[in-house]
Amino acid sequence: MPASPPVLQRRLGTADAAAVVVSNVIGSGILITPAFIAATAPTAGAMLSAWLVGGLLAFAGAMAYAELAALRPRAGGEYVYLREAFGPLAAFLTGWTSFVAGFSGAIAASAVGLASYLGRFVPAAADTSPLVALPIGVATLTVSRQSLVALAAIAALSGVHIRGLGPGRVVQNLLAVAKVVTLVAFVAVGLSFGQGSATHFAPGGATTTTVGFLMALIPVMFSYSGWNAAAYVAEEVRDPGRNVPRALALGTAAVVVVYLALNVLYVYAMPVPELVGLQVRVIDAAADRLFGSQVGDALAVITIFIVAGSISAMVFAGPRVYFAMARDGLFFRRAARVHPSYHTPAFAIAAQGLWSGVLVLSGTFGQLVDYTGFAVVLFAGIAVLGLFVLRWREPDADRPFRALGYPVAPAVFVIASLAIVVNAVISNPRPSAAGVLIIALGVPIYFFITRRARRR
Repeated sequence: MPASPPVLQRRLGTADAAAVVVSNVIGSGILITPAFIAATAPTAGAMLSAWLVGGLLAFAGAMAYAELAALRPRAGGEYVYLREAFGPLAAFLTGWTSFVAGFSGAIAASAVGLASYLGRFVPAAADTSPLVALPIGVATLTVSRQSLVALAAIAALSGVHIRGLGPGRVVQNLLAVAKVVTLVAFVAVGLSFGQGSATHFAPGGATTTTVGFLMALIPVMFSYSGWNAAAYVAEEVRDPGRNVPRALALGTAAVVVVYLALNVLYVYAMPVPELVGLQVRVIDAAADRLFGSQVGDALAVITIFIVAGSISAMVFAGPRVYFAMARDGLFFRRAARVHPSYHTPAFAIAAQGLWSGVLVLSGTFGQLVDYTGFAVVLFAGIAVLGLFVLRWREPDADRPFRALGYPVAPAVFVIASLAIVVNAVISNPRPSAAGVLIIALGVPIYFFITRRARRR
């Protein structure tokens, strides 16, 4: 009798899974992207509307994922949904992209950013002077004090999540609460005591075109990416048919509220035209206007909480994709093993941490994230499209949760995702072509793996 496939323990509750969503979404993007959004949505009303529309799209996607996760409560998120709806090749390509760039590249970029923010308090942490340089063909691995701090952050958080859901959940929840509390406090203090002006919300003479508004949605949606994070850990959530939809709804709604509040504060601090072309982070410029330059240390602490929480959430969620791939024979076989003591996909976590470390040392993470950024929207849109496929293919399947607003809301999400991807390809053809090439490289690798598996 064949051995049953390895499974993960169901120990997470609604709050735990919602914390993964919050930490995954709220990252450094919200501190920077409003400047780009203001360029194409140059009034307060248009800018805030873009964030609201983006939030509604993210919520529509979250509700579609909620149905898919309740229907297939397995680890892996869209890897599982693409496999069920469109077959193993499509699923492998999303998993391949997640490992090569999506999660690992974002972890590397965030870890380097964390080191640079720590440099405000410990200058050596941000020192990029090379200590050792090792050429390895197409790239050079460069060790600096900054890269060592970044590697230490990746190793520490990987170790926490390897050690089990208990310590991993505590760290993740604390970081999520810390980042939300500090941001909410910043907004409350800024609106109550900051030197801003409500006149900045007046329409003014600027106008927003339809094309400009659609362009604004691109960075907005990238800033909301991560709303689907709870789906990756569905196999570890108790009563997933009820708790995963709740976590996706609560986590996404919380992020939308925080993002809207932050943007209200940004506009209160300075007129929208002044946001365009800022040479510093928007949150820094807003704080200088509201309180003066003396708040820099407090902002650095806020940023550290934000970035550390994002790294932790990605370290937690990403390996569940590779675990699911390995269980299907499409990744290192050891990645499908559950640690006998910690009950976590320890090898998958370690593999992701190792590759993220290589990206830190090679300095290629920035290009990988830029090249494959559109893939986040692409694969999420395809996964939501899979909802229609599975509704048609399995009309009588037990669905503990049904997507709110079906079929209109998920259809709008799919169309919006397609429009964003097409626009990204047209607007930035070279980086997009590189991203398409990285994704396409997964095709021969997939056939090599499956052919090798058949020979065994």
